[in-house]
Amino acid sequence: MDALALEAKAGKADAAPAPALATKRPKPQKKAKRIVYFEVEIVDAKTKEKLLLLDKVEPTASILDIKSMFHKSNPQWYPARQSLCLDPKAKSLKDEDVIQNLPVGTTATFYFKDLGAQIAWGTVFLLECVGPLLIYLMFFFRLPFIYSPRYDFTTPKHWVVHLACACHTFHYAKRILETMFVHRFSTGTMPLRNIFKNCSYYWFFAAWMAYYINHPLYTPPMYGEQQVKTALMIFLFCQLGNFSIHIALRNLKQPGSKVKKIPYPSKNPFTWIFWVVSCPNYTYECGSWVGFTVMTQCLPVAFFTIVGFIQMAVWARGKHRGYLKEFRDYPTLRSSILPFIL
Repeated sequence: MDALALEAKAGKADAAPAPALATKRPKPQKKAKRIVYFEVEIVDAKTKEKLLLLDKVEPTASILDIKSMFHKSNPQWYPARQSLCLDPKAKSLKDEDVIQNLPVGTTATFYFKDLGAQIAWGTVFLLECVGPLLIYLMFFFRLPFIYSPRYDFTTPKHWVVHLACACHTFHYAKRILETMFVHRFSTGTMPLRNIFKNCSYYWFFAAWMAYYINHPLYTPPMYGEQQVKTALMIFLFCQLGNFSIHIALRNLKQPGSKVKKIPYPSKNPFTWIFWVVSCPNYTYECGSWVGFTVMTQCLPVAFFTIVGFIQMAVWARGKHRGYLKEFRDYPTLRSSILPFIL
């Protein structure tokens, strides 16, 4: 019986179906995301005339991409010359703005404004600096058509005149080299029509200062050598400080990047002024011209220093407000251009 029972059990075991092998089910393929394209309409801000209709614009397209597309159909308006905004009276959109992040529907209307012929900021800076450099030297060497012939046999130039020429030349030569090798401009161009206003300002003041400092009847400073040497130390100190700040600001940005960062003091002592001032490059620039004013004791130089300070104070206050608006953790102790004052 036992043998029969064993055979029966074995038969049942053989007859039992083998367990199915576990097989992995293929994962369902993810459905590709549907891209929602935009239809972009470009309208003249003044006449409300439709200038271009762009179909199937990708949502990741930037304003610069749209400007480039517009330029292809209208070659006379290159991207730097264009201003696109969401309303005729609104501010221009930034080139890096992305269309899908703007408050528009799938059909977007941009209003176009012609900014006029543009010129690169690097070229602007070079023209602003080369002019005063050459103009001042023309007066220093007393070209025949500048001063009256009756001064041809007057006393030779005072040593302060030579020193002033060296400082003036050093200042503008430094600015030219910084323009070429240090500065990184956040905006690429400016309207060409403004170049005449900018250059007239710098060139006129350079001629006015140079005429009196290099005049054969120029009188040296009242307190003599002590006044000149003190002023020279102020001038050189501020020139070095200005250069240090420009290097610090350059290192703050990567080439081609438009991401803004808060500037902070570094190991360089000239940058420690960042603790109390937002735009120390303007602070040092004004200090340089104060030193030059004291060195030459010349009224046109003093007037140029005052006008320059007012203009730089306006620029500094604008940048300071921009920092406060963009960065919530911006240091509250800082002033715009003068520590604890302005």
